[in-house]
Amino acid sequence: MAAILAWGAYVPRLRLSRRAVTSANAWIAPNLAGKGKGERSMASWDEDALTLAVEAGRDALGPGDDRSHVRRLVFASTTAPFADRLNAGIAAAALTLDGDIRSSDVGGSQRAGLGALADALEDTGPATLVVMGEMRRTRAASPQELDFGDGGTAFLVGDGPGCAELLGRGVVTADFVDHFRAADQEIDYAWEERWIRDEGIAKLVPAAVRQALTAAGLTADAVDHFCFPCVFAGQAASLARGLGIRPEAVRDNLASVMGEAGTVHGPLMLAHALEDATPGQVILVAQFGQGCEALVLRTTERLAAARPARGVSGSLQDRKEETNYLKFLTFRGLVDWDRGMRAEKDNKTALTTLYRNSDQILGLVGGRCRETGVAQFPRTRISVAPNNPAVDTQEPYKFAERRATILSWSADYLTFSMAPPNHYGMMVFEGGGRIFMDITDVEPGDVESGMGVKMMFRLKETDEKRGFRRYFWKAVPVRS
Repeated sequence: MAAILAWGAYVPRLRLSRRAVTSANAWIAPNLAGKGKGERSMASWDEDALTLAVEAGRDALGPGDDRSHVRRLVFASTTAPFADRLNAGIAAAALTLDGDIRSSDVGGSQRAGLGALADALEDTGPATLVVMGEMRRTRAASPQELDFGDGGTAFLVGDGPGCAELLGRGVVTADFVDHFRAADQEIDYAWEERWIRDEGIAKLVPAAVRQALTAAGLTADAVDHFCFPCVFAGQAASLARGLGIRPEAVRDNLASVMGEAGTVHGPLMLAHALEDATPGQVILVAQFGQGCEALVLRTTERLAAARPARGVSGSLQDRKEETNYLKFLTFRGLVDWDRGMRAEKDNKTALTTLYRNSDQILGLVGGRCRETGVAQFPRTRISVAPNNPAVDTQEPYKFAERRATILSWSADYLTFSMAPPNHYGMMVFEGGGRIFMDITDVEPGDVESGMGVKMMFRLKETDEKRGFRRYFWKAVPVRS
């Protein structure tokens, strides 16, 4: 049986103040005042479920160029950007995985992510990378707007030795509709809370948990970390009491600092538990969704060596409070605003060009001359090496995991931008190479020449007429 070899996570830097939301909506929804504490994670305008998953995958894989050991990629989400395009294929290109890997998308339930992880752990085949991302749209002035959050997580699974081993799995499948979203809709329809809590969670989750514990040959009091995501306060503690799990084992569900991230959240709580656990501890993670999925794992001595550079803790620490509720609504496409004439253009994507240059566009793979060592982007037949314009001497050279500094930059208020001004500039990379690119996650006054930046996979543009999204890489200041 396979084990968890590594994990990673990504929570967007922006954190929307719940007080800002409840204050703005107090005139129409005073009943939401009780939810005005803490903050929820908020994806920027150029992020979606796929980019969140890719960033988590990068965290799990680490900065190395050689990723040939990954032979399968699974993308899990209920908010995938494409209904009929292999989202995992885009992620594979962004992560510069080999073209002959197996890949698939899974979704349809809040437990899709945990189920995909469980399937990978029960597979004795080559290494599998399971990446998950979630960015759910909500109606303004709704409880979901305050309860939900955006995020991504990833797990590299393969034959051991790993940092956590699967001991048991429990599954209950039931068409219990706590919420649903039709294929032609963008926002969930939620059912009555008491029904969900008393008839759904309270009855279906314990059955799956007991299955998992029985399969593991353990009793409930052996659990050191109990992870259960739920928007209902105290629900995890209530389940623990009924199951016989020690109260101190119940994990913080991170509701106050990021919200609940759908199919990502159970696995994200597992990733957070792995960061806090010690070798030999038992972790129980369960997720509700048209039934329940439950896993029991035990950590090993390799836990510390597998810890990611960023992880859940690092993502939560890298935060910026956002009190502008209108910005959130605009980023989510809930405000029909006048973008001006400069936004009036046809963003049709040349799919032939995208295919022929996929590694450069999605993977940020340039070239390096074998004769001179000069790196460049984009890759061309003729090298840009000074005094030696050699032909056909370039080999693929990956830029995405290399740090860079800003040589020159501009803040442009004339061109259209979802978050004006539009920052862009020339990036100079460690080891050579320069790329002119957008700078994101910044505000006026944040950018200066010589500043260190890292690359992040983001939305470049959306062809709203055809529903096609274009992705590329952007520079983000290194803040830690």
